[in-house]
Amino acid sequence: MNVKDFLIDEECTMIEAMELLDKVAKKVLFVIQDGQFAAAITDGDIRRWILKKGNLDAKVKDIANYNPKYLLEKEKASAKEYMKKYSIEALPILNEENNIVSVVLWNDEEIETKKKLDVPVVIMAGGLGTRLYPYTKILPKPLIPIGEIPIVEHIMNRFNHYGSDQFFLVVNHKKNMIKAYFNEIEKNYEVSFVDEDKPLGTGGGLSLLKGKIDSTFILSNCDMLIEEDYEKIYNYHKKENNIITMVCSLKLMKIPYGVIVINEIGEIEEMREKPELSIFINTGMYIVEPIVIGELEDNKKVGFPDIIEKYKEAGEKIGVYPISENSWLDMGQMDVMEEMRRRLECDG
Repeated sequence: MNVKDFLIDEECTMIEAMELLDKVAKKVLFVIQDGQFAAAITDGDIRRWILKKGNLDAKVKDIANYNPKYLLEKEKASAKEYMKKYSIEALPILNEENNIVSVVLWNDEEIETKKKLDVPVVIMAGGLGTRLYPYTKILPKPLIPIGEIPIVEHIMNRFNHYGSDQFFLVVNHKKNMIKAYFNEIEKNYEVSFVDEDKPLGTGGGLSLLKGKIDSTFILSNCDMLIEEDYEKIYNYHKKENNIITMVCSLKLMKIPYGVIVINEIGEIEEMREKPELSIFINTGMYIVEPIVIGELEDNKKVGFPDIIEKYKEAGEKIGVYPISENSWLDMGQMDVMEEMRRRLECDG
């Protein structure tokens, strides 16, 4: 990896910064002003900006920290100690002209720590998987393999990496196959099955967990993978005192047509050729307080977004945790399933 991979001009857009952060995968970029190092911008800076301002058209200079951490070449020997003190993953080393000559990175093994996210995880695994037909004619959606293991096991392994070791799978369609699979494999976590005798939707199935969960929990679909720091998401939820926090992914959508904006008297006000729209979409992962389970009607079909809407209308605090487009993989689409397979095999 080259130093220039970490550099971004302050006039670049926030969207460009998010894309570059995904590419370097180190959570920090160094901002150039008139050709010289001037600031740093992290994924946390961008997340705080979005949550505070809600403006996706911002530039890097609107968000960046112009009092960044760095060391001079003569101080480079103390870089690791300095990085440990300030919890920095990448540190720029400057020469006397204020130019970056190198970037010191933590070795992956050195920064890897055992996470302590002792939070139960509920996975909705009872759907028919109609988007993945004909695969799901043979296998239930959670057991469709991505590489050598099923997608739901990838999801559970990732949560387990962060410390979660208690999983509840709400099952319906081909549920005996799902149970048989998890009864056969070796695992260092506990899996409990919750039988859904009739389809209850992404929210209604939670009513079957009454008396089983009495703490904050994570709710996840069984066909998507979030590549983010789950501990950070959980801590944000608790800090904000949300009843539900929805994990939302940025999505760039290119309209394949020329878009015409018409004013109130029927004249053309603006013409945009194949514009790109930046929006946030629901990933299907949530941090949820246990009261949500307790207040659900038994055996009533309801979608989890409808539950969110009910609490929102009642004035309860619903939060959003934004992530980048590349941090979310939705296996429910055939083309994305292949992309997920490629990325997970590369990671392995």
